[in-house]
Amino acid sequence: MLVEVVSVAALAVVLICAVVRPRGLPEAVFAVPAAGVVLLCGAVGPAEVVDEAGRLGPVIWFLAAVLVLAKLCDDEGLFHACGTWMAHWARRRPQRLLGAVFALASLITAVLSLDATVVLLTPVVFATAARMGVRPAPHAYASAHLSNSASLLLPVSNLTNLLAFTASGLSFTRFAGLMLLPWLAAIAVEYAVFRRFFAADLRRAPDPDTTGVAEEPVEVPLFPLVTVAATLAGFAVASALGIDPAWAATAGAAVLAVRALARRHTTPVALVGAASVPFLAFVLALGIVVRAVVDNGLGTALDGLLPEGGTFLALLGTAAVAALLANLINNLPAVLALVPLAAPAGPGAVLAVLLGVNIGPNLTYAGSLATLLWRRIVHGHGHEVELREFTRLGLLTVPAALLASTAALWLSLLLIGP
Repeated sequence: MLVEVVSVAALAVVLICAVVRPRGLPEAVFAVPAAGVVLLCGAVGPAEVVDEAGRLGPVIWFLAAVLVLAKLCDDEGLFHACGTWMAHWARRRPQRLLGAVFALASLITAVLSLDATVVLLTPVVFATAARMGVRPAPHAYASAHLSNSASLLLPVSNLTNLLAFTASGLSFTRFAGLMLLPWLAAIAVEYAVFRRFFAADLRRAPDPDTTGVAEEPVEVPLFPLVTVAATLAGFAVASALGIDPAWAATAGAAVLAVRALARRHTTPVALVGAASVPFLAFVLALGIVVRAVVDNGLGTALDGLLPEGGTFLALLGTAAVAALLANLINNLPAVLALVPLAAPAGPGAVLAVLLGVNIGPNLTYAGSLATLLWRRIVHGHGHEVELREFTRLGLLTVPAALLASTAALWLSLLLIGP
């Protein structure tokens, strides 16, 4: 009984501190000691810790490489070019700006991960909205929602995807093929709801004081763009050859890093900072704490909740359970707990878990770390996020997007096969 209580308490402390961030301290400051506590009290043994480290090691390596790649792309001006393009495309019309944000946020989330959308694109969205003299709310909320729901497409799009990818038994291209329709369905639902929910903001005429602002030309930095495209192709090739995709991510990051170091645009210390080592330590420590909770009762309880079979209703039930758990304990612990239970049922069940843990967090602040980070960035730009508005928008998008994307997944499994 003691180990169960300690495990749950440790997870609660880690999640609460990740949300609150006392004194702005990194999440690892609380997660690493919590992992030590569950180890010392016997909730997990040394063998389980080594096993968890082996399972999460490649994922953490991959995440570090992608974070460095995204930061170097930003240093090269790729995200600034995105903002300039959005301003040109929108032509001072809020509806067109929303469409541009949806397009860019969906692509950036899919290719460079949701962290790039939250950390790098969100400030660009605010700057573009201010430059156009339009209300930022619809476009800022789009960054938050799409960092979650548009992260369904590729194994590299989200840490949850990386965790599930290794358990799914799918190749990189097959994963993408099965998730293409669910990805499009989720984005389409989000866009339809946003157009209606923010109709008043989108109809409002731009501030006349900004009409004289000259638009700078769009200058796309080709080198980072080509590097990202080559890295994406490398993911598919590496997967087909049985090579860990982390090698492709590392190669892409290394190409940009060598260029930046040679041109003295960055330093080794800055590159290490871009890898966000404390966050990587947090992911490993969280995995150990979740392992303790799962091994001491949660796994048995959840196993009874997951539907069996590959029918549409079974997939929808699995996605719903995953979405609920993500909002209760955050999506990272949810995927760590659910994927091992869903894996024996086949890739379809694992992908249904991803639908729940990626779309579900749009319902509450605590659903994903990306949403929490987005909230801090928004506050830093002087924009208040109202809990009531955030929740209303989530209630309108999450159930509809889950239903549509699950139907699309079921159809993809029928057409392509598991």
